[in-house]
Amino acid sequence: MTKTMLIFGYGYTAQVFATALRAEGWRVIGTTRESGKSGVMQWPGCDISAALAAASHVLISAAPDENGDPVLARLLKDFQQAASHLQWVGYLSTTGVYGDHGGGWVDETTALTPATTRGHHRVRAEKQWLELFESHALPVRIFRLAGIYGVGRGPFAKVRNGTARRIIKPDQVFSRIHVEDIAQVLMGSVKAPDAGEIYNVCDDDPAPPQDVIAKAAHLLGMPIPKAVDFETADLPPMARSFYAESKKVSNAKIKQKLGISLIYPDYKTGLEMLLAAETGAEK
Repeated sequence: MTKTMLIFGYGYTAQVFATALRAEGWRVIGTTRESGKSGVMQWPGCDISAALAAASHVLISAAPDENGDPVLARLLKDFQQAASHLQWVGYLSTTGVYGDHGGGWVDETTALTPATTRGHHRVRAEKQWLELFESHALPVRIFRLAGIYGVGRGPFAKVRNGTARRIIKPDQVFSRIHVEDIAQVLMGSVKAPDAGEIYNVCDDDPAPPQDVIAKAAHLLGMPIPKAVDFETADLPPMARSFYAESKKVSNAKIKQKLGISLIYPDYKTGLEMLLAAETGAEK
């Protein structure tokens, strides 16, 4: 029998995962808030009950707000009733739930102390989904994603057009993850009896953001963009907020529990393969 994945929030990561699912014979139903988008359902805006009833698996990739997850705000009772037939429910969260740790290590047992409004929203949404696991045995898994990159989402365009900057903030480190590795982690969880688990999804090499820009410039054979002090950098509020947190995120659990071997274990490997893919697409 064909398995069906219903995806709320059919964005960048969800589409890569959907491609992997279809390659294994899955049926995928995606939703988006945008009207007129081909091949997906506009939701909110349509009756989703038949799709949820038909789904064997569900992925939540929609952003939360101050009330938590907008999917549960509308479909709480539906998910309570669907708990008896759903085999897997995945919620895409963020490592931002950990907040700032001054460049120190965090893992899935670390206390949640978000430093941004977005992080607080994610904590609330995680709690709502885990409460359904506790109260109705809904087979929920939480995936805390690091900074996402991949084809179409890399630093090369900014380096090429001269808009890339190496923002320097002492002791600042970020964790990252290639979108194809997110897809393989999700697929690994789909195939594992791991309801109620929480996973960090990141690579092996947390690194300063300026190092990533420098590597991209080196690969392109271009001059390394100038360094700019964070305190004096002209950054929009959203970009500046990312620098409010510095931490190294452990990915040991996805390796131990799901047997994951990363395709792109560090940003250097990821950028090299990303450039090769972009160059090949241009030929």
